[in-house]
Amino acid sequence: MPWVIIGRLVSLSGRRLVATLGALWLLVLVSITVRAGAPGDSTWVALGPLPGQGHSAIFALAVDPANSRALVAGNSAGTLLRSVDGGMTWAAVHAGSSAVNTIAFGAAKSGLVLAGTRAGTLVSRDSGVTWSPAAGLEHRAVRAFGFALATMYAGTDQGVFASQDGSTWSPGGLANRSIDSIAVEAIHAPVHLVAASDAAASGAGPQLYQSNDGGQNWAPFSPAISGTFAVRVVAGPLPPTGNVRPLLVGTNAGLFGSADGGATFATLSGAGIPSTDYTQLSFINGHYNRFYAGSDGGGSGAGGLWRSDDGGQSFRSLEPPMPSITALAVSSDDAPVLYVAAFRPAGHVAALWVYHDTGGEPQGPPVTPTPFASAGRTSSTPASFHLLDVLRASQAPYIGLGALALLVIATAAVAHLRGRRR
Repeated sequence: MPWVIIGRLVSLSGRRLVATLGALWLLVLVSITVRAGAPGDSTWVALGPLPGQGHSAIFALAVDPANSRALVAGNSAGTLLRSVDGGMTWAAVHAGSSAVNTIAFGAAKSGLVLAGTRAGTLVSRDSGVTWSPAAGLEHRAVRAFGFALATMYAGTDQGVFASQDGSTWSPGGLANRSIDSIAVEAIHAPVHLVAASDAAASGAGPQLYQSNDGGQNWAPFSPAISGTFAVRVVAGPLPPTGNVRPLLVGTNAGLFGSADGGATFATLSGAGIPSTDYTQLSFINGHYNRFYAGSDGGGSGAGGLWRSDDGGQSFRSLEPPMPSITALAVSSDDAPVLYVAAFRPAGHVAALWVYHDTGGEPQGPPVTPTPFASAGRTSSTPASFHLLDVLRASQAPYIGLGALALLVIATAAVAHLRGRRR
């Protein structure tokens, strides 16, 4: 087939040859663009910096469950930014004045996105393109969102709030408690909720509360877990048998898991992960026993990002280029794309990274990133070319297409020049 194409190119006039070569070169550029826009298998890639980010940490990041390349980020200045190319480029979609604490895509409402700030909530119904303030949460610090089948919940500095549409919110209990995280253990009525407070109680463990009626009534419970306050609480997908979702609780002293709705907990710290604070927890879509745990280290240098495939019995490190993880967004794919925000306190430098977790051994950045995007870090492994790795990569077909097009162009050009000399 290539020789047929070359033969036809040789017989073309000069103008037609130039036009055909231009079309083939465009094909090469398209293949290169596709290759560059997709992260390599199990490889960390630095993303473009957020416009106007400066040296502030990024604590809010979310990916569209319907599109793994569309994501929304929020910075401490109150600006919301959106990317539709996997974080390579960003556009500001809302300019605010209050720091963004959390961002979440609606679980059952397509296009719905919620952004919790230190002074209320913003809502979008077009996947983050436009935003408007939500009613009922004015002047409240909104830290977390949870989604049941028909109702959504917000954890704030003045208790829990509930909404049917995301635009109008009403009190949902625990009005005199500061809620840092909330999880929906049962999405069908009666909705089972678990909320965690960031307030430390003297002489007691983390303050946790649960409701078995969608937030109408709440009761405190004190599981046997260590730490003075809970940082994050997350419920996972239902297992193949049973009707109880796994529950993860990250405290300032470790990670804990429950398989019975919070009645009992097992200590997960120590099974390959340190006993530190866990601020980021996310299950892999559709897998009750596969999840990620991230930590900023609490300033101790013990932060990182780990994955468990057996419900927390064991972990393996994904070896992020920067260990202090401040935000994590996981796509809905079976081999998910991870968007990670990190922060280096020593230089007050924020960074964004993407990692396509295909199950292989984590690899460092393929090239030396820009100082901002990488926080001045160079790859710990020297850049080198490995033919077998290239051939195994998911982008190999695009590389082959580009190489074939280049070969056709070069051969046709040489043949045309020889024909003109005769």
